[in-house]
Amino acid sequence: MKDSQARTIYLKDYKAPDYLVDRTNLTFDLDPHATLVRSHLKVRRNPAVAQDGEILPPLWLDGVDLELLSVSLDGELLPAQRYEEKPGGLSLKVDRSEFDLEVQTRIAPEANTSLEGLYLSNGMYCTQCEAEGFRKITFYPDRPDVMSVFTTTIIAPPSYPVLLSNGNKVDSGTTEDGRLRVTWEDPFAKPSYLFALVGGDLQHVEDSFITSSGRKVKLQLFTEARNIGKCAHAMTSLKRSMRWDEEVYGREYDLDIFMIVAVDHFNMGAMENKGLNIFNSACVLASPETATDAAFQRIESIVAHEYFHNWSGNRVTCRDWFQLSLKEGFTVFRDAEFSADMNSRAVKRIEDVILLRTSQFAEDAGPMSHPVRPDSYMEISNFYTLTVYEKGAEVVRMIHTILGPEAFRRGSDLYFKRHDGCAVTCEDFVKAMEDASGADLTQFRRWYSQAGTPVLDVEDAFDEEKGEYFLTIRQHTPDTPGQKDKLPLHIPVTMGLLGEDGTPQPIDANGEVEMVLHLTEASQTFTFSGIASRPVPSLLRGFSAPVRLHYDYSSTQLQFLMQHDTDPFNRWDACQRLALNSLQVLQQQYRAGETLQVPETLIDGYAAVLDDETLDPALVAKMLTLPSAQELAEQEGKIDAAAIIAARTFLRDAVATALGERFLARYHALETCRPYTPSAADIAERSLKNTCLAYLCASGNEDALMLAKAQFDRGENMTDTAASLATLVEFGPRERAELVLEAFYQQWQQDTQVVEIWFGLQSGSPTFGTLERVQKLMEHPAFEMKNPNKVRAVIAGFAMRNFTQFHREDGQGYRFLADQVIALDKLNPQIAARLVTPLTRWKKYREQESRQIHSALLRISDSGTLSRDLYEVVSKSLDQS
Repeated sequence: MKDSQARTIYLKDYKAPDYLVDRTNLTFDLDPHATLVRSHLKVRRNPAVAQDGEILPPLWLDGVDLELLSVSLDGELLPAQRYEEKPGGLSLKVDRSEFDLEVQTRIAPEANTSLEGLYLSNGMYCTQCEAEGFRKITFYPDRPDVMSVFTTTIIAPPSYPVLLSNGNKVDSGTTEDGRLRVTWEDPFAKPSYLFALVGGDLQHVEDSFITSSGRKVKLQLFTEARNIGKCAHAMTSLKRSMRWDEEVYGREYDLDIFMIVAVDHFNMGAMENKGLNIFNSACVLASPETATDAAFQRIESIVAHEYFHNWSGNRVTCRDWFQLSLKEGFTVFRDAEFSADMNSRAVKRIEDVILLRTSQFAEDAGPMSHPVRPDSYMEISNFYTLTVYEKGAEVVRMIHTILGPEAFRRGSDLYFKRHDGCAVTCEDFVKAMEDASGADLTQFRRWYSQAGTPVLDVEDAFDEEKGEYFLTIRQHTPDTPGQKDKLPLHIPVTMGLLGEDGTPQPIDANGEVEMVLHLTEASQTFTFSGIASRPVPSLLRGFSAPVRLHYDYSSTQLQFLMQHDTDPFNRWDACQRLALNSLQVLQQQYRAGETLQVPETLIDGYAAVLDDETLDPALVAKMLTLPSAQELAEQEGKIDAAAIIAARTFLRDAVATALGERFLARYHALETCRPYTPSAADIAERSLKNTCLAYLCASGNEDALMLAKAQFDRGENMTDTAASLATLVEFGPRERAELVLEAFYQQWQQDTQVVEIWFGLQSGSPTFGTLERVQKLMEHPAFEMKNPNKVRAVIAGFAMRNFTQFHREDGQGYRFLADQVIALDKLNPQIAARLVTPLTRWKKYREQESRQIHSALLRISDSGTLSRDLYEVVSKSLDQS
């Protein structure tokens, strides 16, 4: 394994830029093979680093895969000895502190398979510049702390009638040779990573929004003609986001126009480029016939996320890429709160915590573990991680919990006012919160610099004579690569106490039944007086901190919390803990060769939940859903894939058998003939209905399978259709599965997003998605290795969601993934580096699987020169002591 460009960049080495760029004028003459780019920059010495009488340092301009045509300084064409092309950029000797610089380059968008910089997607020009894609467009100081006012002119043939860039359109016309010419100006200074350009034969839907100050903003959503009927939900989501951000954060949109463009080939979900958001088609296009409820909710969330970036990311951006969570963590928190307000708050919180526990906690415990604000990186694209995004959002959420909503809002107002138009740090965000609230967050800052998932060990005691209840909480954070002996964190633990009749108990002098305990020491004991009888503690309500909580709940206590806790998150959590305990016992029985048995406590608990019609159906569906194989794996010291699969399958079938009549009755009660709406209430009912259907079919009962087939045949909406198809594929006879899969494909083969659903249902199926099936899917005409969505649906669907087939005993699943990673690294290093994740924690598995996974990693390592993206992940994964 080698990478000649691999070098580590450290936060401690940060230096302010030598030069600033006040204005950037760009001209693009579009051509798929030879696009000409002319950049005209107004450059000046950075006064923050300049010294009297100094010899001016050379100007460094980042650049990758560019053909340099010319360099001019103040209108004078420079000879070659005045500049030097080096790996990664251009070094220019300068003799004045202010100057105009013009650079002309040529690039080939059609050959750009990395999907960074300027590239083609289905014949449409589009860009992706975050984090360091702009350097693939022209030579430029491509760093977030160089902010400039951009003016962009785009020239293209008439076959590209739509030409877009950031800001407001200020001019348009035609050139002498009949080509189209459009100029856009963004009045707000921004770093190069927020630059965007789109050119294509597109259609659009249009709407408007009246801001709180009375300004009218034009809203446009562009897509290819075949998808124009799928834009309504995204447009509605955008308008809701704009209103919510005004009402909750006081943030008003600042341009005359806001545009969204849907792109099929995109590495990420979407990008917040100023005024011109570019979206992965799967994250913006939806109709009831073609998108599931989950897709509708994901679109609403992502549209909100990218719009909210207009302030938390664009108007105030990050100083350097180590501060990425400054914008991403804050914005994920904001979009989560928006989604909670639009839908079920409890279910949204549960979904976020499932992602944390299954994936982010695994990241914390793996070779790529890093703090929310990393100390170093080789390739910044590898740090668009769940730690930066999701754990970063949890850090912001804890500040909100510690300060309270009113003080937090004062802090955010101060942050935006103080730093508008600036590139700042995580420290600046925390300082604004402190200054606005008067709180001391000195210890809390450790959350930004310490990696790993903290563990809380809780013990309790009750003095019946004095009526006093004691909670002792100890905290520790395990060692992570490069970090040992972690210091205590400031951890907010929201809690309550339940009396023996299930009622909340007052826990302070004011009669409050819930409070936040501020854990700041390695061990603390909290005392509660006036407690009549020994209570059951409801701990970490709402998952108030991203920690692992250990408290020795009995099965009876967990069942009690399932039925009585007033915190819906903790009702779900008690249910999950009860199921996890049962699954761990079943694994032990499996390994010992004993007869598997399910505790009656769990069946009784599920029955009570299913019978309780006062509960939100969406919450019931979550409570009845067994922990995934990935969640189970995270609970194990050494992962035993066979035992996990056996235990989970047995428990699922046992629940299905014991509660079959209840599942059937609830399924029929939830069948409706109402027209589809993506409302929270309707989504909740469909969620529970399809959970019941899956349990009914788990045993292969023919009557239940006919219910699924009837639901599939009705085809009333994609949510019910996809759920019934998945059930038939997983539990029905193979011949029938093949027939319904073919029927589904024949109906939807012209719809890219639906075909991706079709791919994913097969690759992710524990029984149907065999390696041989996945390899066959890769040969399908609809599969495209250069399309990240297709790769995620087929290859990632198998490696990351199909625990059973990926971990087959012969290790072929691991070898298959290694081969695909090697192939992808030549096309799209970002996707290759993300796809290798299932192989990175080889030491967590039992000896046989560990050896096989390690061998697959070595296979990648020995394949030749790797991209920086893949080299960093593979080298750190192999270098586990």
